[in-house]
This record gives sequence, C-alpha cells and structure tokens, in this order.
Amino acid sequence: MVQTDWKALLEAEKRLDSGVYTKHDLLIVRGKGARVWDAEGNEYIDCVGGYGVANLGHANPEVVEAIKRQAEVLLSMPQTLPTEARARFYLALTSILPPELNRVFPTNSGTEANEAALKFARAATGRKKFVAAMRGFSGRTMGSLSVTWEPKYREPFLPLVEPVSFIPYNDVEALEKAVDGETAAVILEPVQGEGGVRPATLEFLQAARRLTQERGALLILDEIQTGMGRTGTRFALERYGIVPDILTLAKALGGGVPLGAAVMRQEVAEKMPKGGHGTTFGGNPLAMAAGVAAIEYLEKTRLWERAERLGRWFMEELRKVDSPKVREVRGLGLMVGLELKEKSAPYIQRLEKEHRVLTLAAGPNVIRFLPPLVIEEEDLARVVEAVRTVL
Repeated sequence: MVQTDWKALLEAEKRLDSGVYTKHDLLIVRGKGARVWDAEGNEYIDCVGGYGVANLGHANPEVVEAIKRQAEVLLSMPQTLPTEARARFYLALTSILPPELNRVFPTNSGTEANEAALKFARAATGRKKFVAAMRGFSGRTMGSLSVTWEPKYREPFLPLVEPVSFIPYNDVEALEKAVDGETAAVILEPVQGEGGVRPATLEFLQAARRLTQERGALLILDEIQTGMGRTGTRFALERYGIVPDILTLAKALGGGVPLGAAVMRQEVAEKMPKGGHGTTFGGNPLAMAAGVAAIEYLEKTRLWERAERLGRWFMEELRKVDSPKVREVRGLGLMVGLELKEKSAPYIQRLEKEHRVLTLAAGPNVIRFLPPLVIEEEDLARVVEAVRTVL
C-alpha cells in the first residue's frame, strides 16, 4: 500500500530508521537551487546544503540531464572493465587539479575516500602512525574515525586504528614535534567544518607540507567539504600554495549523487599492491557521469568566484548583527560559522520554525551555514535578518 499521508510517511521514517539521527518534524519533498519545500508546501532557504553536497544547487538541470542520459545506457560496471564515463571523469577531475595529482581512486563517500587515503599512505611509506588535528573530522567508519578527534564519536568504538597523535589545530610547534620517522601521514582539513568552521593559517598548512616532505611522511588534505568552489577557490589548497600527496574529495563532487575520490601522486599510487584496496560501486558509470556534469558546470559558471564574493558580504553582514550573544563570525567563501557564547541549538530550531531558514551546528556553540553556491544575495539577506531576529 502506498502511503499518501505525509504525516504517516514522516512517522514511518522515524519509526523504521536506525535511530542514529535526530529527525526534524518536516518531510522535504523537492528542492530547486537554494530552496527546498516540505510536504505542506512551506518553502525554506537551505543553508544546510546537504552538509556541503548541494554546491551546484538542488536539481541542477545539467547534472539531472547527465544522470538521465547515463541511466539509459549503463548503470554499473566494475573497475576491471574500463568505461567511457569513468575515463571522462578522470580527465575532467585531473584537469582542474595540480598536475602532480594524477591518479584517482573513486569512492562512494567522503569517509571511504579517507579510508583509502590512510591505506595508500601506509602502503607508500611502510609506516603506521598518523598525525591529525584536535577538532578534526574525517568520517565515522573505523579507519576514518581513528583520525577524527571528537571523543563522543571515538570512545564507544575503541580500539581503533593506532597509533594516532592529535595536535592543536594551527599549532606549528606541536606539529613539528609530532611528525617523526614513524609517521605515515598527516591528515588535515583546510577548514575544520564539524570542528567549528575554523580555517587553517597559511603558516600551519605550509609547515605541514614542509615537515612531511622533510621527514618522509605524506600529507593528506581532506577537502571533502571545502572542495568544488565552497571556500572561494576551486579547492582550498589553492589559497595555501601547497599540493598534498593525497587529496580526498566527496560531497559536492557528484552534484548530488554519492561520489568521492582519493586523488594522489603517481609515486603514492604505485606503492599499493594490486588488489590492496577495492570498491564495488566506486567509479560506477552513473556517478561518473554526474561528476563530469558537476565539474563542467562548476567550470562554466566559476561558482567559486560567486562563493568568494557572497561569502565576504555575508560574513560582513553577520558581523553587523548587534548582539552580546555573538562571539565570532569566521569562515572562507560560503563556508561560514557564527559562534555564540551559548548553545546554538535553540537558535537553529527557531531559524527553521519561525523563519524557514535551515542551518546546522558545528559543535555546541556554532551555527554553520553551507548554502548552495547558487544562492541569491536576497536570500542571504533574509538569512541575516532571521539571525538578527532570533538573537
């Protein structure tokens, strides 16, 4: 029996779901650009953006058309059998990255990309240790969780992959002490998303590049949330003038379709033995076609320039909000965090219920904004006014 009562469908999702997520009391039925609609016809400005997936906007017409075309031709094919779609994706992705990053391992998600990166790093160096940052977030599967700092995510599942050393983010001295002859890789986000929307300093990331090169370790740069124009450049690495040994990508890479990748230097890829890693669905033709369309749309529209311009304006306007509850506004491009001096959850809830603005948390005190990069300035202005009102 098909359920047509949206409240019954919402209840069914809550009742039958695994329970690991706290569910909102609404049922989203469609999206377009930077707006989404619930089953009652209410329209929302979406500043969640699928946790950074919807950079190109919901139902991006060029991605939708590419998915339709590919679905009629070929949906699945293992990587042992080359496909036109996969070859086109590899060409498109490597064409917008530094030339040193020329070998691609496709995945279905960001945590899978980081899992692959950790294995490639161990294979390439013959070492076991990893260095990661406090407040860093790399995923929730067992390997990625090992280099994720938040104790509430890690502790229920110990023991994890060891050894891992966690250092304060942006602390060059601590980094220098942590990277040694046993370090396989340092893994860092150029902007910590889950950790409070905290950008890295130029000095910190450049030191990470220098130290890993000097001491025979690899640098893994996690751009799962910062990639595809989010921070005001195609990839945040361009802001810092560095090229990592492995770059991990996902979220917006497929234009809304599950797609991730670990992109690495050739000398790293060559150290992984045949069959040393694998994925059944990674590199499937449907995701590859969506990825090509997403990259081509990004290049055609140069959305990173829009993210830089609107992000600067948005942060300036948020800083004008006159409230003693605000501690700091920070971010890069349209990856923006508003840190409060108290818990952010009540304000996130009020933004949704009273103003139809969807936002998300980044730690207990930060309201995080990840709108699609196609968002109109007038919508961002409405978001600022909503924030001003609830504060």
